Amino acid sequence: MTADPVAIARDLLRCRSVTPAEGGALKFLETTLKAAGFTVHRMTFNEPGADDVENLYARIGTASPHLMFAGHTDVVPAGDEKAWQHPPFDGEVAGDTLYGRGAVDMKGGIACAVAAVLDHLSAHGGKPQKSGKGSISFLITCDEEGIAVNGTPKLLTWAAERGEKFDHCLLGEPSNVEALGDTIKIGRRGSLNGHLIVTGKSGHVAYPQRADNPVRGLVALIAALQAEPLDAGTAQFSPSHLEFTSVDVGNKTVNLIPDEARARFNIRFNDAHTLDSLKKLIEQRAAKAAGGKIKFAFKWEPSNAGVFVTKPGPFTELVTEAIAKVTGRKPELSTTGGTSDARFITHYCPVVEFGLVGQTMHQVDERVPIADLRALMAIYGAILDKYFG
Repeated sequence: MTADPVAIARDLLRCRSVTPAEGGALKFLETTLKAAGFTVHRMTFNEPGADDVENLYARIGTASPHLMFAGHTDVVPAGDEKAWQHPPFDGEVAGDTLYGRGAVDMKGGIACAVAAVLDHLSAHGGKPQKSGKGSISFLITCDEEGIAVNGTPKLLTWAAERGEKFDHCLLGEPSNVEALGDTIKIGRRGSLNGHLIVTGKSGHVAYPQRADNPVRGLVALIAALQAEPLDAGTAQFSPSHLEFTSVDVGNKTVNLIPDEARARFNIRFNDAHTLDSLKKLIEQRAAKAAGGKIKFAFKWEPSNAGVFVTKPGPFTELVTEAIAKVTGRKPELSTTGGTSDARFITHYCPVVEFGLVGQTMHQVDERVPIADLRALMAIYGAILDKYFG
């Protein structure tokens, strides 16, 4: 009997697993995978100042090659649930579409992977391949939409300490832009957050000669930092870019020159930089623009140094061929977008991201066409056949 990705997705959507709550989603996966012969582990990780997070690791087989499916069952809050046409945690099907928070990001992708694996095992006597060689695993967290402290990074460390070794990973994040099969994510940019702080001297606006207005210096430094590109891009990445996202003075009095002004910014950067080299570059450019006349400092926030790329090769070719077989499309190999748990997985094995179309993720009435769920399951099935063939 063929596994049904729609039924699995509906069961997952009905679990109210708003990050970092487990909400029953991992329990459902544990039951489903155990019934298929997987050895399943459930771990809760904690750290002071962060929420406890439940995680799941399941594996069938003991030999290589070892293909890991990774993902997360936690979802962002649904917001005003009355604004939804279909309740966000009911998993309703209307016409040819499945609605619910997480339908795209990424319970739908997990459902397709589970369904494809169940069918693959059924066709091979309950093993990754009839010879008995090979292993398939699921590495699932409830902390991807949160601060990602007690989820995938700790789960990977736990697995490594047990001697688990992965050959490749397929992460089911919604990678496609317009249509299923148009994009595979083979890398992600790094992200650097910081504050630019300019110090001046307060005073009455009627006597500016007695004060030093930090707003003037802040505006000058903002302009200088955005005037010149950070780089020209690299072989797999577009140019890095800096965006100021807020300017804060905190001055409630109109006739007072403040003594400090701040601006917050984010830099999405490519593999031409590290966190340290990028900080140094920004500080040098600011110093040059200040010319010794503006008192400034940077306050750097904890940031994601996870810039990585999985270079095109046999595994990306295998995934590309499977996508083309089912959809007729040749996907673009992309490194655009935000961050994902692939930034942690890349330290353990090559990883690519391929899931559903991301147009409605995090939106009211998040939804996925039923046809896309069945097609994604078929793609994952083709990948399994090729990988273990």
